[in-house]
Amino acid sequence: MPGIVSVKTPSDSPPPRISLPDNSQAQTPRMDSSAPLPKPASPLPKKSSSASPSRSKFSPRKPPPESSNPDLSLDNPDLGPFLLKLARDTISSGEGPAKALDYALRASKSFERCAIDGEPSLDLAMSLHVLSAIYCSLGRFEEAVPVLERAIKVPEPARGPDHALAAFSGHMQLGDTYSMLGQVDRSIERYEQGLKIQIEALGETDPRVGETCRYLAEAQVQAMQFDKAEELCKKTLEIHRVHSEPASLEEAADRRLMALICEAKGDYESALEHLVLASMAMIANGQDNEVASVDLSIGNIYLSLCRFDEAVFSYQKALTVFKSSKGENHPYVASVYVRLADLYHKTGKLRESKSYCDNALRIYSKPVPGTTGEEIAGGLMEISAIYEMVGEPEEALKLLQRAMKLLEDKPGQQSTIAGIEARMGVMLYSIGQYEEARSSFESGVAKLRACGERKSAFFGVVLNQMGLACVQLFKIDKATELFEEARSILEQECGPYHQDTLGVYSNLAATYDAMGRVEDAIEILEYVLKLREEKLGIANPDFEDEKSRLAELLKEAGRDRNRKAKSLENLIDPSSSKRSKKEATKRWPGLGFKIRAE
Repeated sequence: MPGIVSVKTPSDSPPPRISLPDNSQAQTPRMDSSAPLPKPASPLPKKSSSASPSRSKFSPRKPPPESSNPDLSLDNPDLGPFLLKLARDTISSGEGPAKALDYALRASKSFERCAIDGEPSLDLAMSLHVLSAIYCSLGRFEEAVPVLERAIKVPEPARGPDHALAAFSGHMQLGDTYSMLGQVDRSIERYEQGLKIQIEALGETDPRVGETCRYLAEAQVQAMQFDKAEELCKKTLEIHRVHSEPASLEEAADRRLMALICEAKGDYESALEHLVLASMAMIANGQDNEVASVDLSIGNIYLSLCRFDEAVFSYQKALTVFKSSKGENHPYVASVYVRLADLYHKTGKLRESKSYCDNALRIYSKPVPGTTGEEIAGGLMEISAIYEMVGEPEEALKLLQRAMKLLEDKPGQQSTIAGIEARMGVMLYSIGQYEEARSSFESGVAKLRACGERKSAFFGVVLNQMGLACVQLFKIDKATELFEEARSILEQECGPYHQDTLGVYSNLAATYDAMGRVEDAIEILEYVLKLREEKLGIANPDFEDEKSRLAELLKEAGRDRNRKAKSLENLIDPSSSKRSKKEATKRWPGLGFKIRAE
């Protein structure tokens, strides 16, 4: 899946692409794997070739006679299969997708004309799959989407396995296309529909269903839907326990994904258990390089648990294997250097940390052939985080700019670029470059909206930070709009008691105060203090600050604190009075804005 390195996907694998559907067999969704896995069977039961949706009843070896009118020739039932075969052969021979595109377009038109009224044409569906795949190979993903949306409407899964296969393939291919456009939510919707069709055709426990469950789980990890991903991954493990040998490569891949999910949820002990079992399975199957990758992940877990000596041991094991099998200048080696740099920074050994950062940058500056831009960008982003932590934001910004440049032309990387721009905005804000910070946040927010991530907690945090930049530029109305949107998102995604949500409440109260909406500011602060007193405790240092701010506002309003805070649901009143800009800016130094973004 774009935007995340799968636990099955080696970081030096080529970027994902949509392959042309095969004549004899639909392709089950899988991540590429460096481990030699058994070739998956078709996701649906086998059938006779005469009923196959991807094979025409006609297999002409010679072109049918051409009519003097090209449009009339499309009515020839022999033409569609012939043009579809030409499109495939053109792609296979490397003649270029432009000619194949023309053949596929004409084939789909011919199949549509020759279709029997009221009868869904599986040949039409397959030609549309091929056409969309060619569009994707040309980077024209937006044009592939309507073609696939049309293709999934052609088959009727209730008619039998042939139709179910065509519908399943269409939904999965459409999901991949949405993923390449960075529209993760839409992508997941298509995968879920494809899985539903596959389960209805094959049953809950078919091994091919397990492969699709894992594929969908990886997409949900990318979308940070960890609970749903965990549920699917457990289902995949159960299916593979039934159909695979103990300690199989399939089980190892499932456990690595499960470890990734557990780590994201903060359950490090469970993640460690899954990684150890995965390592044992890899050792049993002689997968030395994969064992080293698992050792690297185990080191990360030990680092999160502050078990630094064990983390160093795991990293050094991985480093030794990667150096001997990949070479001294391989990106895998650089990735271990980055992890060691992070470890030594956390243990206060800054000289060693800087040395490992330099070693990693040396490798990324002169990458070996076959290294992908995404891989280098990921390493640069990790190193920039270390530079940021040691107080070198200018150097960190340079690394992020290099990373963003590497990803600019890569499909499916808009969310990643938006994340980079958000980080750049935070750094620019920290060094006082507020206008540049606002521009960086604005660009990131626009990309996140376009990718369909406008309801994620991360999006809410970015809106909060952009609002803070607007505050520094005295764009208070814009800041208020951003804080209000961030509040609604974080309340939904994180709940009212989360630190990010509380930070937005505090910032919103400050902007209301600056705008002269004192009553609204008081009501928010009363609500926040009520939450802290009743649910979170008053030990947090922000409590005293918010309490003193509330006391000042109450004194100005000439009343006492209302202990029964109202709900925030109907708080914002567009008709509330506003001060002039001159009056609003008098109180800026003491407004106490809260920065909660990480």
